[in-house]
Amino acid sequence: MIPAGPLPITPLSSPPDRIWRVPGSKSITNRALVLAALADGESTLEGVLHSDDTRHMRSALEALGIGIEDAGPHTLVVKGGRRRLRAPGRELFIGNSGTTVRFLAALACLVPGEVVLVGDEHMAKRPIADLVDGLRQLGADVECATGCPPLRIRGGRLKGGTLTMRGDRSSQYFSAVMMAGPFADAAIDLRVAGELVSRPYVEITRRMVADFGGRIDEAAGGFTVHPAAGYRPRAYPIEPDASSASYPFALAAAAGGAITVPGLSEGALQGDYRFVELLEQAGARVSRQADATTVRSDGRLRGIDVDMHHISDTVMTLAAIAPLLEGPTTIRNVANIRIKETDRLAATVAELRRLGQEVTHGDDWLRIEPRPLTPALVRSYSDHRMAMSFAILGLCRPGITIEDPACVAKTYPTFWEDVERCRSASGG
Repeated sequence: MIPAGPLPITPLSSPPDRIWRVPGSKSITNRALVLAALADGESTLEGVLHSDDTRHMRSALEALGIGIEDAGPHTLVVKGGRRRLRAPGRELFIGNSGTTVRFLAALACLVPGEVVLVGDEHMAKRPIADLVDGLRQLGADVECATGCPPLRIRGGRLKGGTLTMRGDRSSQYFSAVMMAGPFADAAIDLRVAGELVSRPYVEITRRMVADFGGRIDEAAGGFTVHPAAGYRPRAYPIEPDASSASYPFALAAAAGGAITVPGLSEGALQGDYRFVELLEQAGARVSRQADATTVRSDGRLRGIDVDMHHISDTVMTLAAIAPLLEGPTTIRNVANIRIKETDRLAATVAELRRLGQEVTHGDDWLRIEPRPLTPALVRSYSDHRMAMSFAILGLCRPGITIEDPACVAKTYPTFWEDVERCRSASGG
């Protein structure tokens, strides 16, 4: 059950020593839903995350003609195929789910008829103009009056050809084109202008497209998306969410003790698994088993200076425990977090200062000088990662209250239950 209203966080009474099971990856779940929806036949997705974001994706795909059935607590059977796609006859509400609006913007170009994607008040402020322009380069008919959702797509086909998009905005724009692109009339020369942010997520997409029978090659300045007769249906396992795993890993490092997350190891698809390398730099010990990872610490960590460009969803996790580290922590090259669920750089700076920390920052960096913590109500900005990151700080030190605990439902609805399990295991 997700608490309503401000939630005071009580610190653990002793260092944690437990197994923490993290739910399935949002990024992989929503990609798998799109790929299975386009595959000709029946696919079984195992380890599915059930959250606000994945429910928005499921609901929208069902409205577009895709059959999706529950076959267990975390298993879905998807009856897909391009021939099943149809205009929904109503607006599709996608909340504040970035993966849903971006992936469906490209998929909707394959739907015969009109598709309208609308979100909540936060989504109406999230830029998508680069993807809109990219889809137009492929011949798509897309209306987007403000450069942010809502979007109106009149689809049926993508021409193929050359498409160029800025790489420093969002890797999800490229992933969207990669998943729908094999159904274009011709190959797509997908070119990256500048540096590609969060590249590991694009690699997830390439590997998953290949798993379903598509082909995307690296090419000079970008990628080549090859035409395909269709995707192959299959059984597909979804690994635990590496971004969500950053919270128990950070807790083990900052509070001392040991936490093991099953299902994540060095072979993980998700780049955010590399967060454990940052904890190692700070002084924690990481054990990588065949199908699990354990973080151990004596609670004495040092500040670090790191480039988090490619694992930017874990910026807030590191920033939230930075007040507990010896010496300053500097996080660099993360301008892209300004166009997430909120301006995460500005939000992180504001909340750390509210907690009495000395923070300096620029357009793409922040530096935290640890100071004694000032008890405070931490604002969440309707951002699940803000709430969960600062909850970890609250489990280590008294005085932290999370303003909007319910916002974790976006990607991790059982987060507070898992926190309580950890508290029970540590005797707190």
